[in-house]
Amino acid sequence: MGFEQVKAAGIYAFGESGTLSFESFPYTGSISTNNAEGKTTDSAAAATAMATGVKVLNGVISMEIPGSGRPMETIMEHYKAMGKWTGFVTSALIVNATVAAFAAHTQRRDDYDNIVSGYLRKSRPNILFGEGDYISMDSAKSAGYSVVVDRAGLMALDKKKETKVAGLFSEEPMPFESKGPVPFPRLSEMTQVALRILGDHPGGFFLLVEGGRIDHACHANDISRAISETIEFSNAVAEAIEWSKWRTDTLIVVTADHETGGLRVLKNNGTGVAPTVSWSSADHTPQNVPVYAWGSNTESISGTHENTHIFTVIQQASGGLVPAALP
Repeated sequence: MGFEQVKAAGIYAFGESGTLSFESFPYTGSISTNNAEGKTTDSAAAATAMATGVKVLNGVISMEIPGSGRPMETIMEHYKAMGKWTGFVTSALIVNATVAAFAAHTQRRDDYDNIVSGYLRKSRPNILFGEGDYISMDSAKSAGYSVVVDRAGLMALDKKKETKVAGLFSEEPMPFESKGPVPFPRLSEMTQVALRILGDHPGGFFLLVEGGRIDHACHANDISRAISETIEFSNAVAEAIEWSKWRTDTLIVVTADHETGGLRVLKNNGTGVAPTVSWSSADHTPQNVPVYAWGSNTESISGTHENTHIFTVIQQASGGLVPAALP
């Protein structure tokens, strides 16, 4: 999700840019996403930079590579150790690189067995919602999770009693928003339920929400799907805004791991009509991505930063988290 994806979605939804939920945040900036070699990043390296404050090689999930090769403590793991609840919500695969970098450690982003083991046996987040391939219902239940497999099951959960829930929605890619209502929940609905469960914990929580199918649409240079997925991601952020609007103890950061497609908006065609656009790639690009922030310590988001700065912002807001190697 680059600057132009945000612009296109705002134009389609409201007739002009600057209109999505997170664009109302008081501080905005620009994030450079290159990996440890200074090359165009993949999701694993970019998410690791945000989760640990350290740049790594493409394909690496929160391991110090280049370097010692040791696993590095993530923001999520730090908060878990502090007694906070944790959760992950995605419209893509739960074991994909973006989520995995916050909750697992492996030299290869496709090492799904180790990623699942990291989730269920080590980091053990309270919430795991997304495409459920590679995590079996039996393994999740054995790890102490309540399991739901569709929208009806998710919405029927007793949010006051549940403490560990795995939403294993589909073993195929989750449907694009453009397909309309389906048996599976929307990103905004998953976010709403996650907040209702995690928000009851008096010790606080860490939640990562990923609009993962924005990337898929942009790989295909499909502007219609890119727009609808970005709008739904904005709807998910709106759930977080609504939950936190009367609070003074919450930090919300909205950004992207990288831009995909080299999108450029050429012409505003009005509300409800996709803008005229051009694409320069079917892959990731080195373009900077936007960042938007609301809450504690958000002033430092302004300007242009490396993606490791996302870690720094959360570090300072949480009282001094520092990068650390795990034993």
